Amino acid sequence: MKRQLTYVETVERSLMKTYRKEIYSPFMKALRDFQMIEENDHIAVCISGGKDSFLLAKCFQLIQRYGNIPFQLSFISMDPGYEEANYNKIVENAKKLEIPLHIFKAPIFDYVTTIEDSPCYLCARMRRGYLYKEAKALGCNKIALGHHFNDVIETNLMGMIYGAQIQTMMPKLHSTHFEGMELIRPLYYVREHHIQCWVRHNELEFIACACALTKKQNEEEKAVGKRAKMKELVKELMKENQHVEDNIFRSMFDINLNTVIGYHDDQGSHNFLDTYKDKEIILRGESKWKN
Repeated sequence: MKRQLTYVETVERSLMKTYRKEIYSPFMKALRDFQMIEENDHIAVCISGGKDSFLLAKCFQLIQRYGNIPFQLSFISMDPGYEEANYNKIVENAKKLEIPLHIFKAPIFDYVTTIEDSPCYLCARMRRGYLYKEAKALGCNKIALGHHFNDVIETNLMGMIYGAQIQTMMPKLHSTHFEGMELIRPLYYVREHHIQCWVRHNELEFIACACALTKKQNEEEKAVGKRAKMKELVKELMKENQHVEDNIFRSMFDINLNTVIGYHDDQGSHNFLDTYKDKEIILRGESKWKN
C-alpha cells in the first residue's frame, strides 16, 4: 500500500513537480546565472513572515537536499515589533513547513514610526543592518532575501519616476559595512503571480505587510504606497502590451552607455561630453595624439 505523503512532503512535491517550471527551475537558474552559492557557504535565509521569504526557505531546503554543492543554512527572522497575531503566525507557519526558525528582536518599528522623512527607506536600511549583524554572529557569510521578478521591475520604475535615476535591485551585493558578507536574491527570476498560485495550491496563509507605519497610514486613509502604484501602472501597461514586464526587466541587462548622458560608479561621476571629442577624432580616422 502506497504511503500517504505528509503535509510538508506535499508542499515540497508541489515545488518539485507542479510548479517546477514556474518556481523551482527559475530559482536554480538564478543561483547558476549569478553564481550565488559556493562550496561551504553558510547562508542565512531571512524570513519576514510573508509568502516570498517562506517560499525561499523551502526552495533552499530542497536545493541543499538534492543539489551537489555542500553548504549550510540558517533560517532567521527578525521581530522588529510585530503585533502578537503576526508574530504567532510566523511561528505557526515555520512549524507547519518544518523550517527551524531562529527569531531575534530589533526595536525598529518603535523608531521609524516617529520619522516623517523617508521612514520606509530608513526602515529597510535598519532591517538590513540587523540581519547582517545577526547572520554574521551565527557564522554565516551570506544573507538571502525573498525579492522576486516583480520587485525588480517595480524598483526600476520607482527609481526613474520618484528618484530621477536608473538603477535596479541587484541579484547579489557585497555588504558595505559587514566585511566578508554578501546579499543574494535567488527568487530574481520568479514571478509573483506564480508564488501566489503556489500559496493557493497548498492552502497556505501568510502575513501581508506587517509594518506599523503602513497600518497607521491605512487607518488615516493616506495615499497608496509607491510600490503599489507601480504594480497598478504595470498592470495597465500590460493591457496594451503583454511583454511590458519582460521588457522592463531585460532593459537593465542591456544598457548602452553610448546613449546615456551621465552615470556614476566607484571612480566618480561621468558625462558623455568627457569623451565626446575623442570619439569624433576616432570617427574621422585620426589619432588623438597626432601632431
